Amino acid sequence: MNKIISHKYSIYIFLFLFSFLFNFYYGYRGILPIDSFLIFDSGYFVLKGEYPFRDFWTITGPLLDYLQSFFFYIFGINWSSYVIHASLINFILVIFSYFFFKKLGLNKLYSILYSVGVSILAYPSIGTPFPDHHAFIFSLIAVYFMILATIEKKNYYYFFVTLFLFLSFLSKQVNSFYLTIFFSLIIFINIFLTKEKNLNNIFYFILGGLIPLTIFFIFLKITNTPLQNFFIQYILYPASIGTERIQQLKFDLKEVFGQFKFIYFAVLPAIIIFFYNIFNSKKKVLNKIETNIFIIFVGSIFIFLYSQLLTKNQILIFSLIPVCIAFSHRSIMKFYNKNYLIYLILIIFLYSTFKYHIRFNENKKFMELEKINIENSVDGVGIDDSLSRLKWINHLYPKNPLKETILLKQSLNLLKLEKNNKIVITDYQFASTLIENEYSSPNKWHDIRSVPSKKNKFYSEYKNFFLNKLKKNKVKKIYFIGQYKEIFFLSLLDEKSCTKRTQINELLSVHDVENCT
Repeated sequence: MNKIISHKYSIYIFLFLFSFLFNFYYGYRGILPIDSFLIFDSGYFVLKGEYPFRDFWTITGPLLDYLQSFFFYIFGINWSSYVIHASLINFILVIFSYFFFKKLGLNKLYSILYSVGVSILAYPSIGTPFPDHHAFIFSLIAVYFMILATIEKKNYYYFFVTLFLFLSFLSKQVNSFYLTIFFSLIIFINIFLTKEKNLNNIFYFILGGLIPLTIFFIFLKITNTPLQNFFIQYILYPASIGTERIQQLKFDLKEVFGQFKFIYFAVLPAIIIFFYNIFNSKKKVLNKIETNIFIIFVGSIFIFLYSQLLTKNQILIFSLIPVCIAFSHRSIMKFYNKNYLIYLILIIFLYSTFKYHIRFNENKKFMELEKINIENSVDGVGIDDSLSRLKWINHLYPKNPLKETILLKQSLNLLKLEKNNKIVITDYQFASTLIENEYSSPNKWHDIRSVPSKKNKFYSEYKNFFLNKLKKNKVKKIYFIGQYKEIFFLSLLDEKSCTKRTQINELLSVHDVENCT
């Protein structure tokens, strides 16, 4: 018995060490400023008592801000704490994947193999906390529980379905919204189609969402965060963006099929087997449970694909490949058990995992570094000790990262000398943390999505929120580090002549806004 337990825990230890350390390594390999530092400053400001929606405008990822503040509190404010956050989430997905694969009926060897594949393709593509990755991972775990609830007929699994969907929602909205609708339809349709009216699954499904939702609203009340701010910033304004994206979405072969081909290859055997059993089998081998499992899994995969298309971002869902391979493996094993089919999907798994590992982990395509020699990077310690061992290189200064670090160091030293109330607007969202600035920027980050355009109906809400924050904190100076960010501020001013602009160095500029507030 002790040997069995020891063997079991040795698997858990291996999966933890591999998934954690693999992501930890790649979390130090290059940066993409607007993405890599997205929640660094916001995690710091949460520690200081400034909160999303109340103190800074955010359209995504409030859960990540609070989680990162926890990691900063435990491990200190440094790059290691930042990467630990993402590495642990990578492990959480891997351990749930392992249990899911085992419940599907796969043996330990295959469950470990596919779980390792998940760990390689999940978080290491960026390596640092990112809303899209958190949302996808929590949603995928919800899919696991939905299928397990169907297989094992354990109603309490439905509680974890909506719990993880809510965690996904607080990371980013899209996946969880569509999956919640999809799962709700499946549950209600099954109730109407079955003679046995078991309502416990609905009870647990609702409870799993109601409890965290209640806690969340209580937290908003305790922190004096206006409910209106939450609905405008996180529900209504993002919904207006989503509507525009849906209208602009184009379904061409390259977009829909070309970039996701290995996900399709991975799930195709399960789809073929399912429909073959429906139309060609002499025996009725598919029952209601098997049909539900297939619909839930394949439907969820297509929801992930659709959500990925809506984000208009680099692809981050390639970890679906080993998950789909595992599902196809189950279908082959359960209905045909042909070794040559198993070998075929193993070839697809190994080839695609290696392919996307090289493209996204080694060459860092997600971070726009695929055409840049990462070996030309410099140590981030040149900016600050907290960034020690970070391989600093990005697409902005691909041939001279040392120059960038020198400019950033110089800019941070100048900011530390500024005694007036100030905010910093930049994609280098560690700047406010490293200078221990008193106030956060009124917006979590500045790009064409997070800042409403003048044509958007929530533009005036954003403008008032931003300018009122400046006025409340008596901000006299706004510093900009990097290019193309000043337009997001200047567009808010009715009278631009109230500001006085000074270019300090190649990266750093300042606007004196004392006469504007």
